[in-house]
Amino acid sequence: MTLHFSMTEYKARIARCLKSMEAKRLDGMLLFKQESMYYLTGYDRIGYLSFQVLYLDSNGAVSLLTRTPDAVLARQTSTISDIEIWKDREGVNPAVAIREFLERRGASGKQLGVEYRAIGLSTQRGKMLDEALDGFCVLRDESDLVDQLRWLKSAAELEYVRQSAVLCHAALDEANRLSTPGTFEGDIYAAMNAAILRGDGDPPGSGVWPMGSGKTALLLRYHSGRRYIGANDQITHEFGASYRHYHTCLMHCVVTGSIDPRQRDMFAACKDALEACKDNCRPGRTFGEIFDAHANAFAKAGYAGIFPSAIGYHLGATFPPSWAEEPFIYAGSPLQIEPNMVIFLHMILHDEANNLAMSVGETVLCTATGQEQLTNAPKALVVN
Repeated sequence: MTLHFSMTEYKARIARCLKSMEAKRLDGMLLFKQESMYYLTGYDRIGYLSFQVLYLDSNGAVSLLTRTPDAVLARQTSTISDIEIWKDREGVNPAVAIREFLERRGASGKQLGVEYRAIGLSTQRGKMLDEALDGFCVLRDESDLVDQLRWLKSAAELEYVRQSAVLCHAALDEANRLSTPGTFEGDIYAAMNAAILRGDGDPPGSGVWPMGSGKTALLLRYHSGRRYIGANDQITHEFGASYRHYHTCLMHCVVTGSIDPRQRDMFAACKDALEACKDNCRPGRTFGEIFDAHANAFAKAGYAGIFPSAIGYHLGATFPPSWAEEPFIYAGSPLQIEPNMVIFLHMILHDEANNLAMSVGETVLCTATGQEQLTNAPKALVVN
């Protein structure tokens, strides 16, 4: 087996999951999120759009129902030994296969939690599952159960998070080196990815991360098509690095040529807001208080009400299509900070009327006394 963690680590995670299941009076969990399967067993699979399920019963027994190629993956990358195959064929209903799979494991009449919020379980497949298990067992939506366990990183996980941060800074160096007049955006993108992969990293969960220049510097999503950097230009970089699927992120802007004074003001406001947020990343504070610190800092700088409604999110071991995971940081969120949470904080200001973009974002580890900086955005506005 190729495991990224010790058997002791995986057993501890299963034990924590069983404790949560017991508190919720669950006899088992039907897991459809690839992140949950990876976290609990090491199962490392990218083809999770195909139908499969991992079943964890209240005794700690783990069973996988999957396709033939993925059974090979499970045997080589996970702790799972009980593996069954379902075969693709015309008219097959994999949910019926799940019922038969569960029946063989004594789940009839049991109360089972389900990860309904999963890419591998579409609405159509979810309806198939409900219909196939109707009258067989009781299903409850427990999409957050394993996610909440994953919020708090172990010492072993934090080793991978810190290695991800090393790779993130390598990508940052490439972004700053190459964001110069006349450079093709595709070459910058390629060099940043190469720095991550050459460092034994993985393709990031958001494999198509946002990067744009000129007017597209205001776009916070990936867009197809590349341009060359202009003599007086702005480039937005929002990127992440992945090591053993654990992510850290950075965000910043590079300016070429002459600088609009308004961009310097926007940069200073973003930096002040970020520092205010980091000051609130400590146990006992809430995500809502972090958002308020950001909003107050921007209001003080004269930018009240022109920022996004969410300013960051939890980071962990994730798979495509995104490295961003709930919980998000938004106004009024009651979620309390706990030690060993890893959070990406991004401060974003856009002046669409004048086509001006500015942003600063960093990843922090929440500790017992405050926060540890994992990634560091440039302290001054980068001008090339």
